[in-house]
Amino acid sequence: MKKKSLLVLLILALMLFAAACGTVSSENAASYTDDIEVPEGKPQPTDGEEQTVDKSQTGTCTLLVECGTILDNMELLNQTKTALVPADGIIYAEREVTFYQGETVFDVLQREMINEKIHFEFTNNPVYNSAYVEGIGNLYEFDCGSLSGWTYSVNGWFPNYGCSRYLLSDGDRIEWRYTCDLGKDVGSQGMQE
Repeated sequence: MKKKSLLVLLILALMLFAAACGTVSSENAASYTDDIEVPEGKPQPTDGEEQTVDKSQTGTCTLLVECGTILDNMELLNQTKTALVPADGIIYAEREVTFYQGETVFDVLQREMINEKIHFEFTNNPVYNSAYVEGIGNLYEFDCGSLSGWTYSVNGWFPNYGCSRYLLSDGDRIEWRYTCDLGKDVGSQGMQE
């Protein structure tokens, strides 16, 4: 019974973190990506295949990457990772960055992590047509408990689809936060909705 409960929690965690993880048969994939319900007034996910980047048009956004929740949950942290957690929880201090028209949250994160030489690991999930961020700064999903991992928000909203499907607009505020409780500890309603 304990193994079954843990399995259910792991499946729920994967669904929350990227809205793009899990296993779906190829015949069900199209209906999954077409059936994403986005709240009124929030941007619809882009189909990555149709994404065109126009480098002649730029915008700016702010980006923050932090793992402060780990500081409140050090007893859950994989002890081999203790030295990786910054004292203030800030991995990438909030700053304004430039992006090109047609770029996504993922594009900006990837570029800035490379520019700042911050470890960054992701996988592409073709079934969901999205990237899934596994680790930043060598901190990975499940490093701080079975409900932990990376999640993102834009302008205070936690999208229910992957970061490589969120097209940026000028002035957007992107926050990547490490959660230890399926997003509840960083402001996401996630699986509660």
